[in-house]
Parts: sequence; C-alpha cells; structure tokens
Amino acid sequence: MSSTTQSPIIARDLVRTFGSGEDEVRAVDGVNLEVTAGEVFGFLGPNGAGKSTTVRILTTLLKPSGGSASVAGFDIVTQADAVRRSIGVALQDAAIDPLMTGTELLRLQAVLYGIPRNSQAERAGELLERVGLSAAGDRRVGTYSGGMRRRLDLALALIHEPTVLFLDEPTTGLDPMSRMSLWEEIRRLNNDGTTVLLTTQYLEEADQLADRVAIIDNGKIVKEGRPEALKTDVGAPTLLISVADHHVESAREVLAQFGEARPTAEGTLGVGLTQGASDVSNVVRALDAQGIAVEHLELRAPSLDDVFAEATGHRLEGAS
Repeated sequence: MSSTTQSPIIARDLVRTFGSGEDEVRAVDGVNLEVTAGEVFGFLGPNGAGKSTTVRILTTLLKPSGGSASVAGFDIVTQADAVRRSIGVALQDAAIDPLMTGTELLRLQAVLYGIPRNSQAERAGELLERVGLSAAGDRRVGTYSGGMRRRLDLALALIHEPTVLFLDEPTTGLDPMSRMSLWEEIRRLNNDGTTVLLTTQYLEEADQLADRVAIIDNGKIVKEGRPEALKTDVGAPTLLISVADHHVESAREVLAQFGEARPTAEGTLGVGLTQGASDVSNVVRALDAQGIAVEHLELRAPSLDDVFAEATGHRLEGAS
C-alpha cells in the first residue's frame, strides 16, 4: 500500500548487471538514494555512468539484478503497475509517432491513463498551452523542432497529473533558449508540488535546478548533497594555466608548491589554490622565476565540475 509519509523515491543497494561471467558489466553498482517529497533531485554524470539505467529501473522498464526500490510508495518489482500509474516519465529516447499531431498524441495518452472522454480534449489543450505548443497542436509531430518535441514529451508525461516526475536528459541537444524554456517549466512544476528526478550531464543544469545532487560514476554514487554545500567542501578555487609543451613538467612542479593538482582538460594544468585568489600573483612570479611563460590563465570559483573531479579524478565538462 502507498504511504503518505514515505519519501516518493527510495533505492537501497540497487544493482543492474548486463551479460554474464567475464563479460558481465555492472551498469548500476549498489546505488542508494532517497528523494524527498517536493524536491528536484539531480542525477549528475557522463554518458555511460549509470544514470539512465537507474531511471529505467525506478520507472519499471528494467528489473534490478539486486537491491530494492520503491517509487510513490510502491515496490518497483511487486507493484510495478501501481508505480507506472503514479509517475510521469520523459525519456531521452522516447518514441513518438511523427505522423500524429501533438493534440492526437495527448488525447491517446489520456485514453491510456483512463482519463474520462469528456475531459480528454480539455486536458490536452491545457497541457499544450502550459508547454507553449498551443499553436502547433494540430501539426504533425514530424514537423516539430527538437525543442518542441522535448516539450511535448513533458506534456505527455504530465497528462495524468503525476506527483513524481522522471526526466532523463531532458535538454540534451537543445539550443540555449529551448533549454532555458524547459528549465522554467520544470521550476513551475516543482513549485506546484511535483517531485522531480532529473538526470543530466550538464553542470549548469544541475546547479540551476536541483535542490540536491548525486554524482554517479561507473555505476556508483560517489558524492551527494546540496550543490552549494558540495562546492563549499571543495574549498580552494582552481587556477588553470596553459604553458608551452616543453615547460609542462616544470610548471607542474611550481604549481605543486601552492596546492593540490586538480584534473583538467588536456593541454591545461590546474591547482587548487590553498591560500585562495591572493596567491595568483605569487604563482605567476614563481613561474616567471623559472623562465616559464604563461600562455593562458584562468581562476575559477569552486564549481560542481570541481566537486565531480575531486570525487572521480576526472572532469565532467566535455562529456559526450
């Protein structure tokens, strides 16, 4: 039975393997998480980290190989039908019939969820307006842009007014304006009381939307908390520099005097400045004393990318 006091998403030691024997891959490796009612929870990590597999388990599209989970108060294995009736899901690779119109798809979705016939048209119209697609409701979906399709995905996921919403990489491939528009809609939904689990590989998206984030890497959650708290824990800002190739090793030795090395993109050296921004001039003088010319210098306040790098040993930025 569903519980009104239980957190809407709970996972305990969740495991999902593919293959067997020497070929076995643990795509999800002992994931524990709890999403409380009314929050936006960000699941942050690169492609292949286990984000989407975890979401597919929680939304009953995949059975776990081990562990347990409940969503909306229902067990994802023994009460899968009840879970599906209680949640909204917008997956990254959702299949939408390009020959149907937006209105037709929404009314079909309404039928599938048992919404009364006399309410279907009104509900479809309300959702098209909510996601900014009223003018395109009678157009075939095949003519929609990527941003329009993602907004339609969201409308389809909301047709039955779920209290828990799963969004898997909702803005991948969208232009900046479409991305911001979708962010605003997610904020509105959350303000109305919807609990949202959002998977993303975009640092800014997690920072902008999530009350809490979990960083996943190689199927394991390696860090979890509120974005600001996680960034505060990193502490020192990151100084990034570029030097000529033949000076890289010498520059690395100089930087080691000012803090711990931090993972960076190829061609760049990074250090967490223990003494903060005031040490930048000292670093430059020390490099100059060794005859090392700095080609590029950038100081960054602690970011979620620094949190990810500290937890995993590599950067998320540029993940494809």
